[in-house]
Amino acid sequence: MQKLGLLISFLAFSAAAFAQTDTTTQDLGEVLIQENRIQIPFSKQSRNISLVSKLQLETTPARSLAEVLSFVPGVDIRQRGVTGVQSDVSIRGGSFEQTLMLLNGIKLSDPQTGHHMMNIPVPLVNIDRVEVLKGPASRVFGQNAYAGAINVITELSDKSYARVQGYAGDFGMKGINFAGSLPIGNYKQNLAISYDDSNGHWYNSDYQVSNIFYEGGLNMNEKNELKGMVAYTDRSFGANGFYSSSFPDQWESVQTTLASLSHTLTQNNFYLNTRAYFRRNTDEYVLRRNEPSFYQNFHTTDVFALEANGKFDTKLGTTGFGLETRKEAIESTNLGNRARVLTGIFLEQLVNLGSKADLRAGVYSNYYSEYGWKHFPGAEFGFQATTDLRLYSGYGISYRIPTYNDLYYVGPTNIGNDQLQPEQAQNFEIGVKWSKSGLFAELVYFSRSTDNLIEWTRPDADTPWQPQNFSEVKFNGIEASLNYRVSPNGQVVQVKELNLSYNYINADLINQPGIETRYALTALNNQAIGGVLVGIGQKLEWNTKMRYVERMNQDPYFLLDMRVDYNRTGKIGVFTEASNITNEDYVEAGTVQMPGRWFRAGFMLNFE
Repeated sequence: MQKLGLLISFLAFSAAAFAQTDTTTQDLGEVLIQENRIQIPFSKQSRNISLVSKLQLETTPARSLAEVLSFVPGVDIRQRGVTGVQSDVSIRGGSFEQTLMLLNGIKLSDPQTGHHMMNIPVPLVNIDRVEVLKGPASRVFGQNAYAGAINVITELSDKSYARVQGYAGDFGMKGINFAGSLPIGNYKQNLAISYDDSNGHWYNSDYQVSNIFYEGGLNMNEKNELKGMVAYTDRSFGANGFYSSSFPDQWESVQTTLASLSHTLTQNNFYLNTRAYFRRNTDEYVLRRNEPSFYQNFHTTDVFALEANGKFDTKLGTTGFGLETRKEAIESTNLGNRARVLTGIFLEQLVNLGSKADLRAGVYSNYYSEYGWKHFPGAEFGFQATTDLRLYSGYGISYRIPTYNDLYYVGPTNIGNDQLQPEQAQNFEIGVKWSKSGLFAELVYFSRSTDNLIEWTRPDADTPWQPQNFSEVKFNGIEASLNYRVSPNGQVVQVKELNLSYNYINADLINQPGIETRYALTALNNQAIGGVLVGIGQKLEWNTKMRYVERMNQDPYFLLDMRVDYNRTGKIGVFTEASNITNEDYVEAGTVQMPGRWFRAGFMLNFE
């Protein structure tokens, strides 16, 4: 609690400092949230959403998207090693299987396991922003968006540029990143390439990660646009303690390929986007790195999907509609050869109720070849009490089917359960938002009542983990956040950005006598996050980030990270970063001991 007090005192001092600065605001309120159908400005949303801006992506002391997301309120990132080489993400106390990752609206879920959810084939340097939608998102994105969804957004530029970044640091860490844009007439295109590797921060934790991302778009005329995307990521890593402490020589190699092609028609009050995409993930897992024959698994999953999403405006408001079909298949030495088909239908309506209130309601109906039809209704109500104050509430049903690992895995420490039923939850939230002169504050209460929660359990340490359905589990929580942003104003010392948030989550899952649970009772309990970005002169930026994390039935820990940039937006810039400055002893996932104090430094070259 002493370290939590330090966090609060530090941010109170920062708040006093920014109160004396010029408030030339940097407004994100009109950023359109990139849902696949009805798109609403951030300031008009009637639900709890966090935006990670380009500025935050560039100045946060982080080498990966996973590390950046660890500073988002209500998001729990559990890394097994540095730079997010293998990490799990959860929202509002959900499991890593209950959060949906998307890239420009394309679902990245893997039918094998949620452990592959963060294998995002885009270098950090090429990401424009990230939208974190907390709470049920099944009505918006489909069945895997159980506790929330994270949409990674890239943007095509109409200007030519090239950016190169390189860095090196402790543990033999080094990396190089390139991002470039070369528009030709009406055709825009981006290319990004990155490579990172390290000797690892402890035994058998080395890694190599490569990414390549290409995106192109053609404006055919005022009404029609074509877009295509091809991306690939390759990551191999020593996995000491990742899935079991009994085998320190675990090793894994994962490759993910993503390709998509889409067409957008915009005509008067009508919008339609049609899209086809393909995702392949290959996973090689070895229990003893230098003795593959002892225990080795090969998995290949393929996802083929077709989607059509649109909207149209009438006197009754805005109507959103969508249709998707998706085939998931796996070839595995452990899980067998299997396939399943999904079909989904979206329908929603946004209605203005007078000049201050609005209602958005809809339903997603889903047919799975294994489970039949399921329906997920939901609604949000918003009331604009004043120009600066918005009240909102929402209700929704979320749903997740078991992964193939949940159902069929057989190994020395984990055994699947082919009798599992899908898990389903009812969700409710109520909140208030206030925004004025660069300040944005939000307070929200949320509740999730889960039926048939899928949780891995075991009677004792000598028995393998196996999933089962718990009949009912309730999660309740509150989130309070304060954000401040301004544009540069020429002052010698200026607070450019200030963030402060607190989350509390309570779960009433009661362990059965003699049964140990693996994930549900290690969810976030208390989380406090703070950060301040200070500009010094015209070229120097100093970003300080703090986190206090306490998970259920685990020891809390406090982390302090910093980054200093010089001439970040100029032709030649340099930076230095330090993580875990207080040298905290902590574990985020499994039995992986996270590193103590560590440093890295690098450069940026910008050509336009």
